[in-house]
Amino acid sequence: MNHLLCGLSANEKLPTELVDRLIAIADAEVAAHLAVRADLSRAQAVALAARVEESAVHLAYEGRLTAADIDPRARPDAALALLDQGMRRPGWARLFAADPVVEHREKLAACPGLPPDVVEALIADTDIRVVAEVALWAAPDVAARLAEHPHAEVRRAAAANEATPPPVLAALISGEGLPPVQRCPVCDREEPPFVHAPDCRRRDCDLLPGASCDGSHESAVHDLLWAALRNPGTPTEAVVGFVDHPSLLLRWALAARSDLPPELYARLAADPDPGVRADVAGNPAIDGTLIRALAGDDSHDVRRRLAHHPDIPLDVLTRLARGTRIGGALLPRIAAASGAEAEELACSPDPATRMLVAQRRDLPPEIRDALATDADAKVVKSVAPHPGLSEAQLRAMVGRHGVRVLAKVATNPDATPALLEELAQHEPPVPKALREVARHRNATASALLACLGAEQARLLAAGHPALPPQTIADLLTGTGTDTDLRVAEQAAANPSLLHAVMRALLAPPPPAV
Repeated sequence: MNHLLCGLSANEKLPTELVDRLIAIADAEVAAHLAVRADLSRAQAVALAARVEESAVHLAYEGRLTAADIDPRARPDAALALLDQGMRRPGWARLFAADPVVEHREKLAACPGLPPDVVEALIADTDIRVVAEVALWAAPDVAARLAEHPHAEVRRAAAANEATPPPVLAALISGEGLPPVQRCPVCDREEPPFVHAPDCRRRDCDLLPGASCDGSHESAVHDLLWAALRNPGTPTEAVVGFVDHPSLLLRWALAARSDLPPELYARLAADPDPGVRADVAGNPAIDGTLIRALAGDDSHDVRRRLAHHPDIPLDVLTRLARGTRIGGALLPRIAAASGAEAEELACSPDPATRMLVAQRRDLPPEIRDALATDADAKVVKSVAPHPGLSEAQLRAMVGRHGVRVLAKVATNPDATPALLEELAQHEPPVPKALREVARHRNATASALLACLGAEQARLLAAGHPALPPQTIADLLTGTGTDTDLRVAEQAAANPSLLHAVMRALLAPPPPAV
């Protein structure tokens, strides 16, 4: 990989003629950067696709190429990308339906709006992977047909398809009205009874660990049931019987559904597996009674998920905050709190509760300012990024709490250039604060030069447009370590890099003597 060329190809200020020059010498890595340039013209996209074959797919998905730019026989992946975006080209679809490369037929099967004759050809395909892909994306009538397919893999795909009619999904679970499954991925490869060893070392084996078939296709049927239980279109009455199923994965699939009776959520909330209970705790369909019961769960993950529930009562949430590591994200219930509730939370004697409301960025000035003077550093860290805080308030935070709040103060969008310089030059240096200064829009050249001395901030500072042009040019010479090379790449992508330096980096090598 040429790090300098990759950086240049991502530079938003790169002149058009230098984009052309890069296209002429691009490799796969450079092409990946060029393909997402906002200013890439259609002519340049066509030239790039001709230069680097792998880029054609990316360019097609980016909308930079049209059917007129693609020969489906020469660039099948790009043509399939256009079909995948809904481009109606019946001739192309028929071409790929007969393509000897199974991966092309499989990709075609997932494309929307295929002609009926192409769909029928794919359903009749000799490779079961192609038929299963049809079942996964098919319209209701086709999905219903494929639910009766003799192969379990096709039925599993139909069970996962949200367009499959609900009565058909129910039948896939019960088996009623459907012919028996005749084949599965295991007995396609091995003679039953067979259990795939978890430590199988055969390079040509693609069976999952533990996959088994004793003639009843048990592991494939289990996968089918799991897909149907996760499908929101599957009727509630078809899934309720699995709440006490011995399979953890099947119970887990139920825990995320939003249509179960309250008593079933209560049974799942008592599941021995904390993963099941955590998914119940995060389910918006559970009621207040169950929320309060789950607040006493001994699993940290369960309580953390519960804290993110949109309807958790505030008294339960504040109790959880005192003993659960919730993280720094704004919780849905706090975001939805009324003005009166926000004021009550901000006045709480418990700092963990004040931290919760301090995460909001729309607080009234009087609440914001009160939290900015809080005696607890964790509360101040939470409110420090709030817009509207003055330079004096931010400086006061640093004066009271020192290094504990430096990084969060540096994230404030209104932090002044002078303040950022002081934060960057703080002794001892605070690496997290330097990283935030290095990415701040108000950072000055002086602040950024200080950031270049810290390994984790150096990479960010190298790409900041306020860095002096000569410093940017000096960073281009980084060699040796991966960090130096990545810094050089960021410098090459810096929009303040002089055009003369850009041209020098792309100058052709001198002729051999």
